[in-house]
Amino acid sequence: MSNLQPNRRNFLKQSAAAAGALAMAGGVPLLANEGEKSHPVVPMGKAEHCIMVWLGGGAAQIDTWDPKAKGDAKAKKAGSYYDSIDTAIPGLQVCEHLNRCAPLMDRFNPIRTVNHDVIDEHAAATNRMHTGRNTSGTIVYPSIGSVIAYQRGAASDIAPAYMLIGYPNVTRGPGFLGAGAGYVYLTDTAQGPNGLARMPHITDTRAERREGVLDKLRNRYLTKAEEKKLIADYAEAGQAALRLSGPEFMKAFDLKNEPDDLRNKYGGEFGQRCLLSRRLVERGVRFIEVSHNLNFVNGTGWDTHNDGQLNQHLLIQELDGAISTLVTDLEEKKLLDKTLIVISSEFGRPAQFDGGGGRGHHGGAFTVVLAGGGLQTGKAIGVTDELAMKIEDRPVSVPDLFATIYQTLGINPYEELYAGDRPVPITDGGHPVAELFS
Repeated sequence: MSNLQPNRRNFLKQSAAAAGALAMAGGVPLLANEGEKSHPVVPMGKAEHCIMVWLGGGAAQIDTWDPKAKGDAKAKKAGSYYDSIDTAIPGLQVCEHLNRCAPLMDRFNPIRTVNHDVIDEHAAATNRMHTGRNTSGTIVYPSIGSVIAYQRGAASDIAPAYMLIGYPNVTRGPGFLGAGAGYVYLTDTAQGPNGLARMPHITDTRAERREGVLDKLRNRYLTKAEEKKLIADYAEAGQAALRLSGPEFMKAFDLKNEPDDLRNKYGGEFGQRCLLSRRLVERGVRFIEVSHNLNFVNGTGWDTHNDGQLNQHLLIQELDGAISTLVTDLEEKKLLDKTLIVISSEFGRPAQFDGGGGRGHHGGAFTVVLAGGGLQTGKAIGVTDELAMKIEDRPVSVPDLFATIYQTLGINPYEELYAGDRPVPITDGGHPVAELFS
């Protein structure tokens, strides 16, 4: 009888085989915990690119994508700071300063019930929203951009897989995946990544001669060095840099080739970053992070304690103009279904006002917005209470959010990565939001 009884190892093997078969058939099963009923099969997404807009500092959901009854900062009455307006999604409202995005909300999916337990520390929350996990003393987890770069690679031979138009640090890095899954950091919107362009006095012949000498050194290290993977990753990065220095990729940064009226619609520096992102997508960059926490706009960026709240509308208006233009621009160029836009932040803000008239931190319920990507758009996911602070229906964990993004980009959210010989699940137990795929 004992030979007929299933054991845990056989169950896991059979489950993995079933998941692989379904993935090849175009869907991945949402497996619940052992003993629970499995979820419906979710079709694999077909998006080719991802642009993540990062609202560093903690954007207030109640003042943007999940407004509620209006409050009063001076009277310390909790509530939204602005009036609300209707959108293209019946019954869904957004802040009055998102008036250009409002008629386009049928291309969006606001996920209003993202949540985590990090509220007191910006760096820890930023790490959570980039890696999907807590920091660890034994392993450095890769960022979502690095995982996508590692799994999908660049979409062309002339482009990097992952570009960062923002703030380079470990939370955006490749972690245990190694340098090959790292990012190219943009230092100037108009000039492109620093150091990629060849100096004018370096001719093609001279460049080829230098590359030949460097190739010999690489091969020598690869045959003798103990850290072969490190050397191989470095060599691969060097080869990629040489490819990127070519004219086809560097043309992406010449924004003056775009019509003046389109550049003006995108707006200032942040808008130009979004325009550049579209041009980078066209050249094959797989994942782009664009930071929008330009402190000079309202004095504090999205970290709206105290007086930062007073001019928060300037920040929201800038975001609104750039994002609405990016959506319509991608749509006109037949790229919106191929490109997932993610508007994310490290946490949200409470409905209550602090002593200076601003807001504190709140991770219990906040909004991350998706747009395009071939999803079933025009659906708002999750319901919060009358203060946009507590989840009333359909919570979405950070791992669930990551699994949704991976699924959209055709990456199996149940796959395992390896930190050396140690298997690491690609998410920390997340499941895709099935409603977005059917």
